[in-house]
Amino acid sequence: MSFKITFIGAGSIGFTRGLLRDILSVPEFQDIDVSFMDISQKNLEMVTQLCQRDIDENGLNITIHSTTNRREALKGARYIFNVVRIGGLEAFEQDIEIPLKYGVDQCVGDTLSAGGIMYGQRGIAAMLDICKDIREVAENDCLLLNYANPMAMLTWACNKYGGVNTVGLCHGVQGGHRQIANVLEKEKEEIDIVCAGINHQTWYIKVGHNGEDMTNRLLEAFENHPKYSKTEKVRIDMLRRFGYYSTESNGHLSEYVPWYRKRPEEIKEWIDLGSWINGETGGYLRVCTEGRNWFETDFPNWLKEPAYEYKQENRGEEHGSYILEGLETGRVYRGHFNVVNNGVISNLPNDAIIEAPGYVDRNGMNMPQVGDLPMGCAAVCNVSISVQRLSVEAAVHGDEQLLRQAMMMDPLVGAVCNPKEIWQMVDEMLVAEAEWLPQYTDAIAEAKQRLEDGPLLPTKQTRGAARLAVKTVEEMAENREQANQNAAEADKAKERPASL
Repeated sequence: MSFKITFIGAGSIGFTRGLLRDILSVPEFQDIDVSFMDISQKNLEMVTQLCQRDIDENGLNITIHSTTNRREALKGARYIFNVVRIGGLEAFEQDIEIPLKYGVDQCVGDTLSAGGIMYGQRGIAAMLDICKDIREVAENDCLLLNYANPMAMLTWACNKYGGVNTVGLCHGVQGGHRQIANVLEKEKEEIDIVCAGINHQTWYIKVGHNGEDMTNRLLEAFENHPKYSKTEKVRIDMLRRFGYYSTESNGHLSEYVPWYRKRPEEIKEWIDLGSWINGETGGYLRVCTEGRNWFETDFPNWLKEPAYEYKQENRGEEHGSYILEGLETGRVYRGHFNVVNNGVISNLPNDAIIEAPGYVDRNGMNMPQVGDLPMGCAAVCNVSISVQRLSVEAAVHGDEQLLRQAMMMDPLVGAVCNPKEIWQMVDEMLVAEAEWLPQYTDAIAEAKQRLEDGPLLPTKQTRGAARLAVKTVEEMAENREQANQNAAEADKAKERPASL
């Protein structure tokens, strides 16, 4: 069995190496063609060297084709994995720091809120170019598997405007599933779930064990759990108010809704600093920065460590390899996928990107109808969908008015900022991120002029309500295992300890 897979943004060690291990652990896939592409020659060379070493030590006759030429990498590809971060950590820093001046305190800033909206503007502009290349040089009817955030926005744009069949993939459902099993004192395999909504706001609307509905037991179980009662306060409060547990982490969820990060003095009541994902200000930016610095510095030692073993029992929980296995071998895989709704969830818009249960086999990806979400859960999702729709249309058409309206409609931005502040914040972000926003050339010039002419509204000089310093390489070296895990894992928060 031979076909070609391509990784766009392959210099992202966290996703690339693990996904490749998962794919090449499928016996039928040990003669495929593999292509890596990244704009950073340095990162590309390091990741290629490490992954080629894994391949060689597993005895496979595969040579990675590594290139900075995107069309060359995509030529003839049947499956394309998108793991890009448009603008890198430089742009990501602007997504966090500029909104913070206006009181928008984000933990992650890559899906919604001010940071996620601007990340979407950069990402969609790039993804439409990538889709054009895919249409022209990849295999007909190829599949784009998008792992990049903002998940829903990018997947929406690729399907509607990119002309490429795209599915969005995330590990959030699996993480929450483990937590639910933990609080119910069961094994994950024993707990049956139906989880549906939109990416990062997906709801466990059915939780069962041996045919018994356990949904109504979750609140008490989470409230009494020795760790989660400290690390998941936002999620538990949403469970208390809406009746259903949400997939996303405490830090993520806190920035998607208007209630938990609107007042700096209250933020620490809802978060925990044992792990960044519990709600730390700029936490994801910090760990990504640390991971990059560590990998670049410590890379020679990575080559001395044992290679990944391509065995079935070593495969991770990322959906990608299992989707390929289902499509190519006919083995049935059940997972949760981000796709165009088209009636799967009946009280969310048909054009939205929803996350819901589906299964894959040789006939393709199939999405059974979920029906209605509980009304409160649907209401939370619909607010976010409005922001996503405005953001997608703004990015595709370079419409600054829609961009500003997306910011106004965003729950956290709207809870913190007035319209004049939002307008000035958008001006600042457009100017700071100009090199990645080709669709906004005229708007950026006008924004720059306004900022120069003034007068400007006063802004805050703050590091945020719960900020931790970026660790130096020397500090990270004190715990090499933790540093390696941070750099290597796609899910940078599998372990979520609580503060003592």
